[in-house]
This record gives sequence, structure tokens and C-alpha cells, in this order.
Amino acid sequence: MTATAGEAIVAALSDNVDRLLAAEPDVRDDAPDSVHQMRVATRRLRSVLRSYRGLFERTPARAMGEELKWLAGVLGVARDAEVRAERFETLLTKHGQQSDHSAADVELVTARLVTAENNRYAAAHADVLLALDSERYHALRDELTKWRTEPPLRSARGQVPATDFFGVVLERDRERVQGLIQQETTVTPAERVELLHDIRKSAKRLRYSCEAAEPIIGADASDLGSRAKRLQTVLGDHRDAVESQHAIYGISADAGAAGEDTALYRILAGAEDTAARQALSRYPDAAAALSGE
Repeated sequence: MTATAGEAIVAALSDNVDRLLAAEPDVRDDAPDSVHQMRVATRRLRSVLRSYRGLFERTPARAMGEELKWLAGVLGVARDAEVRAERFETLLTKHGQQSDHSAADVELVTARLVTAENNRYAAAHADVLLALDSERYHALRDELTKWRTEPPLRSARGQVPATDFFGVVLERDRERVQGLIQQETTVTPAERVELLHDIRKSAKRLRYSCEAAEPIIGADASDLGSRAKRLQTVLGDHRDAVESQHAIYGISADAGAAGEDTALYRILAGAEDTAARQALSRYPDAAAALSGE
């Protein structure tokens, strides 16, 4: 018997709810990568709700989306600090010892970059724990448990064959990414950075909608999802380097105002500029691959 769209979306929701709830104990224990895993599970759920919104009753779906956005935001503060600390540490390991700077200079830079971000992570993780202990999260977790098997579906649309409904969603999500890619050649350099970020987010949404559709559509969804992931990864590498460079410039300004040597900051910022350019050089092929060119 052909699966209905309702049956297929319940299976996708169940998988992602399981991922989110399974990550919670590790987040509480501050296990490595646990915040990232819970944040990704939250984003997957939000993407499924957006891409397959036609299957859900509007009001409860909107409310669930808002609560997942809140949770992703809380987790995001901790995750962003974690990523910056790791990135800064890698940069200093590679470039700090290759420079002519004294150990004292490297120590000062490490304190402003790595130690400061680790402290931000610790504070943000404490906020995550407060959120997980809150009534708001407990209500969200209870609601997600219900949605795992009985989400508020529109009964008529839920009876549509899954291959038909999911195929339309994938095509719509793919066209959204391609539309943004086409805009990319028409904007100013200043606008381009943010548009590339929008392309990345749209590619991520396509990737997650493909993951939900893979059990139904099979290899075609898997292939499209892989191409979307490639584009997302390339632009994610670019975005990480750009944001890291901007952060280094800001911290360098603070260090300069305090009378500290800023030469090492310039080296690190230059390394991130190179990384951003290298990532962007892979963008044209990744964008073309999404269209099957």
C-alpha cells in the first residue's frame, strides 16, 4: 500500500523528535558536541515544519515553530561561542608559533580570543541548563512527545500519496535555492555576503526536506540532499571565516586601545580572509551541481 503524506511526515517527525530528546542528557552533562547535536535536531524539526507546512494545522504548527526557534536560539549562543573558541585555538596553534611574537603576546591574544570564548560558552551553557529546567521547555518536550505520533495534521492533505506531496515540496525548496543563486550575480559586494548566507540557509532547508523525503522518494531525494549539503558546507565554511575575521578585528581594536601589540591579530585576520576566499572559490561548482549542471 502506498504511504500517505501524513504517514510519511509522522515518520520524519518521530525521527527528529527522537534525536532532540536523546541529545538532552548529553547537553546536561556537557558532553562534547552535545549542544551542536541538540541544536541541529531542533533546526531539522523547524525545517520540516516549514517545508511541509501544508500538512499541518496552521495555529499549532506556528506555535511549535516559535518554541523550537526559542530553543534553537538558547542553544545557538552556547554553540557559537564553542565554535569560535575552537576556531581561534586552531588559528593560534597554526600561526601563533610561526610568528616572531613573544610568548607573552601569544598569551594575551589567547586570553582575548580563546579564553574569553570559553568563558562565554560556560555562561551560555549555564543558561541552556536553566532553559532545560524551565516550565517552557518541559511544556515543549511534552508537546513534542505528542507530535511524535499524533501531530496536528490537516486530514485531507494527509491522505495525499506521499510521493506526490513530498516531490512537490522538494521541487519548491530547490527552486527557492536556485532563485537566490540567480540573484547572487546582481547584487553589490556588500549585499553579496548576506545573500550567500541566505543561500546557505535555503540549501540547509532543502537538505533537511530531502532527508525527510528519502524514505519515500529514495535515491533522487538522497542525491539532491547531498548536493544541497555540499552547497551548505561550502557557504558555511565561508560564513564561519567571515564572521571569525570580523570578530578578530573587533577584539584587535580592543587590544589596541589597551596598548597591546595587534600584529598577531592581523595575521589571524589575514588567515581568515584567505580561508573565506578559498571557500568561495568552491561555490560556483557547488551551485552548478545543485542544478545538475
